[in-house]
Amino acid sequence: MRKASLEFLKELIAAPSPSGYEQPAQRVWRTYAEKHSDQLESDFHGNSFAVLNPKGTPRLMFAGHCDELGFIVKYIDEKGFLYFDTVGGHDKGIIPGRRVIIHSAKGTVTGVTGKKAIHLMTPEDRKKVPEIENLWIDIGVSSKEQVEKLVTIGDPIVYDTGFQEINESIATSRGFDDKVGAFAVIEALRLLKGKKLACAVHSVATVQEEVGLRGARTSGYAVDPQVGVAVDVTHATDSPEINVRRDGEIKLGGGPVILRGANANPKVVELLMDAANAEKIPFQIEAIAGGTGTDANAIQLSRGGVATGLVSIPLRYMHTPSEVVSLEDVKNTAKLLAAFAQRVTPEVDFKP
Repeated sequence: MRKASLEFLKELIAAPSPSGYEQPAQRVWRTYAEKHSDQLESDFHGNSFAVLNPKGTPRLMFAGHCDELGFIVKYIDEKGFLYFDTVGGHDKGIIPGRRVIIHSAKGTVTGVTGKKAIHLMTPEDRKKVPEIENLWIDIGVSSKEQVEKLVTIGDPIVYDTGFQEINESIATSRGFDDKVGAFAVIEALRLLKGKKLACAVHSVATVQEEVGLRGARTSGYAVDPQVGVAVDVTHATDSPEINVRRDGEIKLGGGPVILRGANANPKVVELLMDAANAEKIPFQIEAIAGGTGTDANAIQLSRGGVATGLVSIPLRYMHTPSEVVSLEDVKNTAKLLAAFAQRVTPEVDFKP
């Protein structure tokens, strides 16, 4: 991956952005987007919009959500322990014993998620996954008054795990879901900058996907695209204990994944595959019968309906502090989006 692009991805990952608290990541995204777009805007919901060729037709929308899983401070007890709620769909079994960072108006505060040690549990308790209300965060103080000098109810929290390259092509981090998608939609604009385009390309870093596809609904309404492509992650099924007969065959490093199914317009699918073949970009196919749990679902149903596609980046260990992606897949996703945009013209009929 190009060095400047990789540095941008690392900076985007480092910026905390639990759903509803995406502002730090959006500032990073907009700073990068400003250099590669003709127009740059944001809205009251928190979405960021970068546009190339704004007077072109049709309007094409790329969407990648920049929010990540996290936590929120819920209650502080008299001994200085913080209780929290989850933001997004966590696996409760892997929350205990993690280092976390609380992002307060007064600065960052480091803590550890705690629960009763296994030695102190009954045999029955050892078999159970603890409820969120039975977990806490320890920031090393001994009173509520000390905590309140540092932290406020409602402060967002993220795992203290950042970007790390496992090897030259594979990386791990929290928040790849879906900061790699937010990366790809603006990297596509960088690749398109200066090229002749018929369509107007609106790349959007959406918010609050993890709590109900909310940013895609509002930004889809605002952009009013005729064509839309959401970029998210999907499960790489090439690791142990996954049933490929049920979940399909998706390989890490096998290229971006193009959706076929009810949530994907047939002409968008055809054009994505044509673009990939023409540019020699490796790609994979995923079949989902109904709507998807991605921004594509919200975009497709916006206003009177949008010709929508979904391009996904294979990812292992989704919704954990150590998600894994191939950087080649991320790079090729941006290339695919750029190649697709160059094929979106007023002459293409997207009606099924």
